[in-house]
Amino acid sequence: CRGHVAPPTQLVSCLTGVERQLTAMKGMILQLSRNLSRAAPVLSRGLHSGTRPASTAATKLRSDRPLTSDEIYAREDKYGAHNYQPLPVALERGEGIYLWDVEGSRYYDFLSAYSAVNQGHCHPKIVAALSAQASKLSLTSRAFYNDVLGAYEEYITGLFGYDKVLPMNTGVEGGETACKLARKWAYNVKGVPKNQAKIIFADGNFWGRTMAAISSSTDPSSYEGFGPYMPGFELVPFNDIPSLEKALQDPNVAAFMVEPIQGEAGVVVPDQGYLTKVRELCTKYNVLWIADEVQTGLARTGRRLAVDHEEVRPDIVVLGKALSGGVYPVSAVLCDDEIMMTIKPGEHGSTYGGNPIACQVAIAALKVLEEEKLAENAQRMGVLLRSELTKLPKDIVTTVRGKGLLNAIVIKETKDYNAWKVCLRLRDSGLLAKPTHGDIIRLAPPLTIKEHELHDCIDIIQRTILSF
Repeated sequence: CRGHVAPPTQLVSCLTGVERQLTAMKGMILQLSRNLSRAAPVLSRGLHSGTRPASTAATKLRSDRPLTSDEIYAREDKYGAHNYQPLPVALERGEGIYLWDVEGSRYYDFLSAYSAVNQGHCHPKIVAALSAQASKLSLTSRAFYNDVLGAYEEYITGLFGYDKVLPMNTGVEGGETACKLARKWAYNVKGVPKNQAKIIFADGNFWGRTMAAISSSTDPSSYEGFGPYMPGFELVPFNDIPSLEKALQDPNVAAFMVEPIQGEAGVVVPDQGYLTKVRELCTKYNVLWIADEVQTGLARTGRRLAVDHEEVRPDIVVLGKALSGGVYPVSAVLCDDEIMMTIKPGEHGSTYGGNPIACQVAIAALKVLEEEKLAENAQRMGVLLRSELTKLPKDIVTTVRGKGLLNAIVIKETKDYNAWKVCLRLRDSGLLAKPTHGDIIRLAPPLTIKEHELHDCIDIIQRTILSF
């Protein structure tokens, strides 16, 4: 092995040692090659972009450990658009009425993702439906039939008592769909002259932030700086029947679109009988009534739909949010054939609208609402919540209002406290809520909340208010 003759046994041993060394060297070379191949794209990006490779390595090292809440805030602030102002809490898990942050602290959820998780976070039946369908067939587009859409259409139309459903993804898409249907009906059925159809909205409405939605808004933070706005939208005061009747007398009005309770405006509840009168006036003047039930529907207010409190039937109903229990974007527009069949193939649609996952999730979410009697629970718990909230000091909480488990309190702002500061102190006590319109705090837990849990939450709210 080293240039001299050795006995055969020594020669074999020597050769074996060399073989081991060569094998080890090959392994080192292979590992070095892999490392270089992994590093090459990073080096290339650094070379062409002007960034240092070390920064990428540092990012990787940081991501290998859990981030703190402050680091999560900073990352979103750096890389994300600043179109929201979240309450400072970094959440990583949810179950039922509870949420947990990245440090492991538990909170009661009193926002419910703006009524999207009426069934509670990660309801096992809804998650199971999502998982089962996702592993089988996720998307076909509407270019083909699938074996789930029809089952969903049959179920939801039967449940709500309408001829047809048009499936979409988000609540604002549902609102857009309803507006398109109303205009199409106005031209094809009512006989409104081409491009002259009007849709009436109520002051304080909120149904999203698309160009159409902000064109009907009275909130400057929604519309300011985004003009020109969509024509054909007009406004009347909410809960004002004489103003509505005057507007509906215009023969070019196609529809009146209204929330039965205005959610984003601060849970503004109209007078009893308002919805009944809306129904009568829309019928009298041959105008479609569009009920925006994206936030108020699906058991949130103590009935299946908020309009059910007055036992009236809109011409078009828009659903979203809790239609999926918060696990998938699902929305729907319900109406009868006279309206729905004015839309022909190619005139409206969505690649994801009515996809198999969405359909299975929506069926499961609706069944949970029905089987667990969540509307009935919302009605009972809402009465209890409001009765206790009215005991709060009037010099701090000036108003308590709501229906079912869609409620709000109005905070009298002073130099010492406001709604935002109250929400921060509620967070510190283990309850998450969010201000709207400055002085209003919406209180809307998942509908699965039990009485003893609600009493615990009421105690947190009372102690927090009294701490100011």
